[in-house]
Amino acid sequence: MNFHVLSAAADTAADGAGGNNYLVMLLVYAALFGGVYFLLIRPNSKKKKEEAELRKNLAIGDDITTIGGIVGRVVAIKDDADELVIETGADRVKLKMKRWCISSVNHQKEIPAKSTASAEEPAKKKRRFF
Repeated sequence: MNFHVLSAAADTAADGAGGNNYLVMLLVYAALFGGVYFLLIRPNSKKKKEEAELRKNLAIGDDITTIGGIVGRVVAIKDDADELVIETGADRVKLKMKRWCISSVNHQKEIPAKSTASAEEPAKKKRRFF
């Protein structure tokens, strides 16, 4: 009889602790999902957004590298077909390709900045010795 009373008391204690076990297990799974999100999913989506922005902002004159490793300079962009034409090598071979194949922009075309020094100082005559 005493054994039966002890086992009933142990069952009651186990039932009370069982609710806490589910809560702890739920918190562990939530922490695991949060870790996976911040370590894998979020950086990958940020990288995809940056690549899409890079491809969208391509301009004529940019030096690019394709996914296949072809290096060239953008000479034409066709927005309606989502295509561009690049020029490679010394013999100026032109290739037509889709925007999604652009891997990186090596050197963007620089827009010349206005010189503030020339605007402040009056134009001076240059001396020529020859």
